Amino acid sequence: MKGLQELDERKMKILKAIIQNYLETGEPVGSRTISKYSDLKLSSATIRNEMSDLEELGYIIQPHTSAGRIPSDAGYRLYVDELMKSKDREVTEMKEFMIQKVDKMEMLLKQVAKILASNTNYATMITSPRFNQNKLKFIQLSQMDAAHILAVIVVDGNIVKNRIINTDGELDNETMLKLNMLLNTCLNGLTLEDINLGIISKLKFQAGEHGEIVEHVLDAVAEAIHIDEDLEIYTSGATNIFKYPELSSGGTASELISALEEKQQLIDFVTDTVSDEDSHGIQVYIGNETSVRTMKDCSVVTATYELEEGVQGTIGIIGPKRMDYEHVVNTLKTLKAQLDAIYKKT
Repeated sequence: MKGLQELDERKMKILKAIIQNYLETGEPVGSRTISKYSDLKLSSATIRNEMSDLEELGYIIQPHTSAGRIPSDAGYRLYVDELMKSKDREVTEMKEFMIQKVDKMEMLLKQVAKILASNTNYATMITSPRFNQNKLKFIQLSQMDAAHILAVIVVDGNIVKNRIINTDGELDNETMLKLNMLLNTCLNGLTLEDINLGIISKLKFQAGEHGEIVEHVLDAVAEAIHIDEDLEIYTSGATNIFKYPELSSGGTASELISALEEKQQLIDFVTDTVSDEDSHGIQVYIGNETSVRTMKDCSVVTATYELEEGVQGTIGIIGPKRMDYEHVVNTLKTLKAQLDAIYKKT
């Protein structure tokens, strides 16, 4: 049989169309069926010629006279290898993109905190985006070695998580392809809450002898969707506190600066208070209304920014109770409206 290098792009498209149609229908595929694929834009005669070449190369076979063609083992092998290579490239490119995106986002958020502190003359904070109600976008399983499978799981926000799953033995590419198709068909677009016992039972039943692998994948999906990474908070303008006598006297200033530098109290405040759905939009917390003990002499004004559906963060301005609320609220409204546009350009 001739090698892969002898298949040009057109033949490869026709072979993929034959295999995909056969997978869907289980019936031999003729040239007229393939000609209906809009992206091919080829006549039936041209397709028949190409199918003859594919048959000669051993990638498709004619089960009986006057019937359409079905994929041969070699055709399936070529299809699976190309599919896995394509998905490997897709995941690699996505990882590289997200590394760049995260680096740019960190720089952007630090700059926003700095500009906000300069504009208001108060201390400021801004959190990294948090991903709420994460939905599963894509799963790719690939064999690492005879005893391990790599599960690449992509969730909302294009966050990529890798998990290694132990297996009793090596799986062939056809089995891996079937598992990938099964998992993506059943799980794509679902949140963790959507993946109920009925879906789990169906997946394990359809996976047959590989039900245990599916169970391990589902555990990995649950872990990936429940992303519980440390919340990043960027602060600026801590020294602005010294501009206000009521905050710079005694130990108040040092406690405030410590809270801004150590950030754990701010993380607790954002997690416990601002993250509530009722606290979205612009909120004002005066004195003891905040859960941060060291800010009892301060006012904190917060706004929730949204980069895309389910991807949110918090901006906060910390100053004396006599802060210029009108200026602060207007500044936050403007920034809240602009941040999404800024993000899309990074």
